[in-house]
Amino acid sequence: MKATWNNTVIAESDETIEVEGNQYFPADSINKEFFKPSGTHTVCGWKGTASYYDVVVDDKTNADAAWFYPETKPDAKNIEGYVAFWKGVQVIE
Repeated sequence: MKATWNNTVIAESDETIEVEGNQYFPADSINKEFFKPSGTHTVCGWKGTASYYDVVVDDKTNADAAWFYPETKPDAKNIEGYVAFWKGVQVIE
């Protein structure tokens, strides 16, 4: 699977995990140069508290376009630390 934004591959992995229609990428599969920590946090009832990244490519910022769960609740341990995308980031096989 590949995640792209602004014509740039920002993550790529053969070991993604699909949850609720989203592909979660292992943390070591993202190109960290394109990710800037965001102050945003949201709470999912069964996964836990999500943290977000802004995706920055060619001086363009896609705010809060990636999220991850640094510490999940027990039912979501398989995606702890994995990164998922939205807000126009394309995920393709």
